[in-house]
Amino acid sequence: MLDLYVPLIVMFALAAAFGLFSVTAAPFIGPRRYNRAKLDAYECGIEPSPQPIAGGGRIPVAYYLTAMLFILFDIEMVFLYPFAVNIDALGLFGLVEIVLFVATVAFAYAYVWRRGGLDWS
Repeated sequence: MLDLYVPLIVMFALAAAFGLFSVTAAPFIGPRRYNRAKLDAYECGIEPSPQPIAGGGRIPVAYYLTAMLFILFDIEMVFLYPFAVNIDALGLFGLVEIVLFVATVAFAYAYVWRRGGLDWS
């Protein structure tokens, strides 16, 4: 029974080893050209104000809209991939369900497009 999990355990061990190696080797391998701009905090492309703002200031709604769009299409891929893998087993019921799901996502996409959420002006 445990033999079935050995490849999975080996894969997780290799992934952890690669991550640990990457994090520990980066300071030694990477470039060391530091300047003032690289050491400053980066806030999503918003220029920092010279005066500190109470509460951190206002962030444009476009950033939140972009995050919500990313989540929307990310969730769409999470649902579409298993459907594509098991399309034969799901049959007509699966096809109807995925068409309804894609129609719902298309409606959300059309709404965002109509509201100007994809315009970067």
